[in-house]
Amino acid sequence: MAVDVASTSAIPRRPLSYRARRLLVYVLLVLVSALFFVPFLWTISTALKSLPETTGFDLVPDNPSLRAFREVLTDFNFARFALNSFILAGAITVANLVLASLGGYAFARLRFPGREVLFMLVLATLMIPDQLRLVPVFQMLTNWGLVGSFFGFIAIHLVLPTELFLMRQYFLTIPKDFEEAAKLDNAGFLKTYWKVMLPLAAPALAAVTILTFQGMWNDFFWSLIILGFGDPDVYTIQLGLAQFRFQYQTLWPQLMAASALAILPIALIYVFFQRYFVAGVVASGVKG
Repeated sequence: MAVDVASTSAIPRRPLSYRARRLLVYVLLVLVSALFFVPFLWTISTALKSLPETTGFDLVPDNPSLRAFREVLTDFNFARFALNSFILAGAITVANLVLASLGGYAFARLRFPGREVLFMLVLATLMIPDQLRLVPVFQMLTNWGLVGSFFGFIAIHLVLPTELFLMRQYFLTIPKDFEEAAKLDNAGFLKTYWKVMLPLAAPALAAVTILTFQGMWNDFFWSLIILGFGDPDVYTIQLGLAQFRFQYQTLWPQLMAASALAILPIALIYVFFQRYFVAGVVASGVKG
């Protein structure tokens, strides 16, 4: 079979300067990625060391050992702390998936008096730091008898303004033609939300899942305020990590081993939902 020389020669070739710049960008990205990866490597390295070795600055331990990991899993009730965090993060994630999507759909599609004012109030809560809400929230939970229990922690995180905003912005990007078609089939608001809008919002739901689960799994402030003064059996994984620091000593190998184990659930969730997470975050900022 003859090859058309003219057609192959007509294909434009990238100039050398362009390829050099592209190579430079990739090299810089690899270096920056390696720089951000160093703390994780240091965590693993410290977890494999003995306590006296942690005073040095060697990245490679002289006698690597998994002793710290074994002690974390057997001697420090780490499994209980991880289970508590999983229960709290899972319950709050499910609650936000339901309530934030419902609220986002209402703010994006429904017309009712005061809609814009209410949405501005939701956004205004983003500017209030947790430290400013500490006293009134703690007093309310104390009066309701929810301090030291999972219900108190879940109650103040049932729906987060960030997730509500993200869902509302994503629903605005969905064409109204889908809703019009649902109306022709005599579908009401709830049926349209459940059957039409929610399946189309899968990328945004994935983003909400990652953001909410990660935020609750890593939360220390409210965990300490609500759960930190009660029974140690209700401690989350972040409060559990704090138990490796004592008044006169810090168990660095065990602390780093527990930190490495605490990262695994978040990393796995992000790996599985990465594509949807990026698509949801990007699309949520297109319109609004």
